[in-house]
Amino acid sequence: MSLARRVLLGSNRNGPPRRYRLLAPPLLFLAVFAAYALGAFEISGGVVFLAGDAALVGVLAAAVLAYRRAGLALAWATVYGALLGYSADHYLLGLSGRSLGERVAALVELDGLVFVGVEALALGTLAWAVGVTARRAVEEVRARRGAPTE
Repeated sequence: MSLARRVLLGSNRNGPPRRYRLLAPPLLFLAVFAAYALGAFEISGGVVFLAGDAALVGVLAAAVLAYRRAGLALAWATVYGALLGYSADHYLLGLSGRSLGERVAALVELDGLVFVGVEALALGTLAWAVGVTARRAVEEVRARRGAPTE
């Protein structure tokens, strides 16, 4: 497998099948949407450029997946799913003065989706790098102690 393919898609050495990892983005979307809808996460007010709770959940999940040998593309999608969960709450539940059609149209506007995508690219890349670095550090410590690696 080429290096570019391994970086983007990850490797599956002694791990669970990749298809289960693909559940992370939609599950994070639903979890973050529910957390904001139920009040577990909240925005203090003002103009929101980055929903902190959603970003934190997405970054932590992406770092864990990278530690488990997932690729950069899944890290991006995971963070995107979490951030989109906040956007869905904001547009679908937060704009109550508009019709459902207007709220859905606001959610799927291209400029908003691209903005969330840029945030996901930046945060997902950082989370992936942290996860890969942590995995390599753990493998190095295990190798020095003579313990088997994953």
